Amino acid sequence: MATDPHALIALARECLERSYAPYSRFHVAAAVVDDRGRVFTGVNVENVSYGLSMCAERVAIFSAIAAGARHITALAVASSGTVLLSPCGACRQVVAEFAAPDVPVYCEAAGEPHYWTVGELLPDTFAAPQLRKS
Repeated sequence: MATDPHALIALARECLERSYAPYSRFHVAAAVVDDRGRVFTGVNVENVSYGLSMCAERVAIFSAIAAGARHITALAVASSGTVLLSPCGACRQVVAEFAAPDVPVYCEAAGEPHYWTVGELLPDTFAAPQLRKS
């Protein structure tokens, strides 16, 4: 299923104001599309104990999973910053759990969408097949 990167980034951007980032003041929002075409959004939620914070990408994916999704077909990330960003390592691992290696991950810098595939962001993914081989 083709997804318009501009539209998906715009959906993520609409959520930025709901981000809870009182410590870093770095607001992030994400939107994911599942294999039924449904869109789920999420924002970063910080905690004074940083390890308890949650990234926008994982919030969006976990919302999709809670609604019954099992396969993500696209992800978009928007932030309050002006520099191109990509998902952190923890988010990359979670994305890889629910998205095929060829799924696009869109981010925006200077109004232009950039994208990578899940496989480019996390090559040689640790996944279920490795557990079965051990």
